[in-house]
Amino acid sequence: MTEPADSAVSRLLAIMRRLRDPDAGCPWDREQTFATIAPYTVEEAYEVADAIARDDLPALKDELGDLLFQVVFHARMAEETQAFAFADVVDAVCAKMERRHPHVFGTAEQRGAIASAADQTAAWERHKERERAQAGPAGTLDGVPIALPATTRAVKLQRRAARVGFDWPDAAPVLDKVAEELDEVRREMAGGMARDRLKEELGDLLFACANLARHLDIDPEAALRQGNAKFERRFRWIERRLADQGKTPDAVGLDALEALWQEVKRAETR
Repeated sequence: MTEPADSAVSRLLAIMRRLRDPDAGCPWDREQTFATIAPYTVEEAYEVADAIARDDLPALKDELGDLLFQVVFHARMAEETQAFAFADVVDAVCAKMERRHPHVFGTAEQRGAIASAADQTAAWERHKERERAQAGPAGTLDGVPIALPATTRAVKLQRRAARVGFDWPDAAPVLDKVAEELDEVRREMAGGMARDRLKEELGDLLFACANLARHLDIDPEAALRQGNAKFERRFRWIERRLADQGKTPDAVGLDALEALWQEVKRAETR
């Protein structure tokens, strides 16, 4: 039988305290800091996303537990310095959710004011803007985390700029911008491939592609993950086909690999 949530969380908090105990804890856990744990936190968030993408609910349960443990770990380290504790984290997010959902938790006049998910997304952004304004003067692009995946951060920066009018009216000129940036890359390659310049132009091209995805209402991270999955699926098919012939990819040459690639593409589009 599943134990009550409050009891389960209390048990997890007790485990974390024990792991960090200066005398009887785990040597590895005791020596960690916010900075050393942060990469694991990011990794666990990606593993949650991976389990969702694979529609693997047992794995999702495990990965959510791992991610929750990361929150508990950070909260415990903060509590040791008397900065805040796990309960403060929970209280803060509860207050934020209630504050940003007045149509659910607010007055009778406020409840029911949001008619759709799109309305709530817009309202959420307005709440965030007000909260940032109350925190003090800030630039339009302030507060977009540097550690986000690059394409995700690009979209967030573009959305911020769009709110003050710095944006293309639709996707067509963005597509032209992608073509322009691709031409810049070609020129750098033709001019001898100065590495710093080429890197800069590739960055501009990727930024423009992220902007195009935003205008098409497509998550560029999700699109690239789908592209990765397609490549992996097709390449594994090639490996299996060659293995049936007693061959390996590195032994047959590019022309043969390309022929097999076209074969699997045709098979998938029938």
